[in-house]
Amino acid sequence: MSTENEIKQLVSLYTRAADRRDGAAMAALYEADAVVEVSYHGPNGLDDGEPLGKLTGSEQIEQAMTVAMAPHPPLGWSHHTTYDHLVSIDGDEASIETQFITYNVVGIKRPEGGWAAGTFGAQGSIKPIESGYYRFSFRRTDGTWRISHQEVIHDIPYVF
Repeated sequence: MSTENEIKQLVSLYTRAADRRDGAAMAALYEADAVVEVSYHGPNGLDDGEPLGKLTGSEQIEQAMTVAMAPHPPLGWSHHTTYDHLVSIDGDEASIETQFITYNVVGIKRPEGGWAAGTFGAQGSIKPIESGYYRFSFRRTDGTWRISHQEVIHDIPYVF
């Protein structure tokens, strides 16, 4: 697999761990001393935002994912999507900036007597709840890429 694809795969593993609220899987993607900075998109661009919070170290990142994120409701899930990946690689250092949208997905419980005649298709709702940019910096140590720094820049106000 190419280095660019390895970097994109790490972003995919990150979004899946977030969707599962799996703190251990999330923490395994980070360096022990990694930093995550969360901000709200500024009026003059991505670098002019309002700082909202900071996580330091893979242990704090694991706890935030496991405890601080609300659990999914019954029949509920989230789907983080990323697109427009801009990848840069320089030896054992790499980075990616990608846009994201997170969707809240909630199914409707099947009625006791089954679905009404003529019912078909997906039963529930899908609603976008977050959007913004992820900026990841990666370091390769002993052949393994891990996240060393991350910025999460939200497009709409966000409480952290």
